Amino acid sequence: MTFTGTAVVAARAVHYAGIMADSDILTAKINYGFDHLDVDGDGRLTEHDHVLMGQRVAAALGHEPGSEAEAGIIAAYLRIWRDLHLPHIPGGGTEISKEQFLRSTLTLATDPAAAQATVGALAEAFLAIADTDHDGEVDIAEFRNFVAGHFPGLSDAEVHDAFAHLDTDGDGHLSTEEFTRATVEYWSSADPDAPGNWWMGTPIYLR
Repeated sequence: MTFTGTAVVAARAVHYAGIMADSDILTAKINYGFDHLDVDGDGRLTEHDHVLMGQRVAAALGHEPGSEAEAGIIAAYLRIWRDLHLPHIPGGGTEISKEQFLRSTLTLATDPAAAQATVGALAEAFLAIADTDHDGEVDIAEFRNFVAGHFPGLSDAEVHDAFAHLDTDGDGHLSTEEFTRATVEYWSSADPDAPGNWWMGTPIYLR
């Protein structure tokens, strides 16, 4: 599969790899990711952000506000918050600051088992939302809708370029394995060449 602007991207990767430590690359990805998850922009990850994410994804899929379909998607995002985030907040808190999120997520880089257990579970939850026809994989249309709900502002060209990097076998679909690996790599890999770095579009360190 041919990537748009492959030569340019490769040159940038070499350039940035030379001036950024691997840990800096991972830090940049995590901070960028947090900014997108923090939908209301208040510097904290909360249950409210997950409601807003659910509403945004439902709208991207064409569901009407207040519809049963929207309610189902919002419920899925609330399960992500309550099952995957809330139990790990120290002292019974109900919000995660950007600093806390960065600190805890960075530990996954040296603990692959924990990364697979936590981010892998997140990937499964996201896949259930993105895979609207329930065939076990995500095509470009489903990926575009998923991205529109999570990372608005990406151009169609950026979405296609990201999909091409994540679709490592070039079959035009993201399998369960590819989707999960991409999610885990984005949040835990310091490798500047990891395909999962494209999970949110062009990696922040290449922009």
